[in-house]
Amino acid sequence: MTRTVEPIRGKVARVLNAREVALNKGSDDGVEVGMVFKILSAKGSDIKDPDTGESIGSVDIEKTSVKVTTVQDRVSVGSTFRTRRVNVGGGLGIINNALFAPPRYEDRIETLKIRDSAFEELGEDDSFIKTGDEVVQDLQSNLLAEPT
Repeated sequence: MTRTVEPIRGKVARVLNAREVALNKGSDDGVEVGMVFKILSAKGSDIKDPDTGESIGSVDIEKTSVKVTTVQDRVSVGSTFRTRRVNVGGGLGIINNALFAPPRYEDRIETLKIRDSAFEELGEDDSFIKTGDEVVQDLQSNLLAEPT
C-alpha cells in the first residue's frame, strides 16, 4: 500500500522585506529548515474538458518559491533562493568605445516583486507577494533538496 504524503499548507503572515516572508506555520506543524514552499496566486487556472467545455478543475499558479531559513513553534521565515542570469552590459552595440563588447553577466537572486513570463496570466496586482497569500510545501523540491 502506498502512503500519500500531504503537503503542509499555510499562508504568508507578513512580507518582511524584498526577499523574506513570515509563514503562519512552524515546527508545531512539521516545518523544518530547508523546506521549500510555493507562494500561490489566489487565482488558479481553470481547466476545461476539451470535449465538453465543462470545468474539470483548477491548477495552482505559483508566484515564486521560498526556502525556510528559520523555524519557531508557530512561525517560520522563508527566503527567495532562485537566481537568474542577467546581462548587465555588453552584447551587440558600441559600449565604452568598443564595438561588439562581450556580454557581462551577473547572477541575481529573485525577489518577491518579480515580473516575468510566469506572470503573464496574472494581473500586476496579483503577481506581487502579499500577506494572506496561500503557501504550499513543494514536496518534489523537498525530496530533491540537499541537507542544509
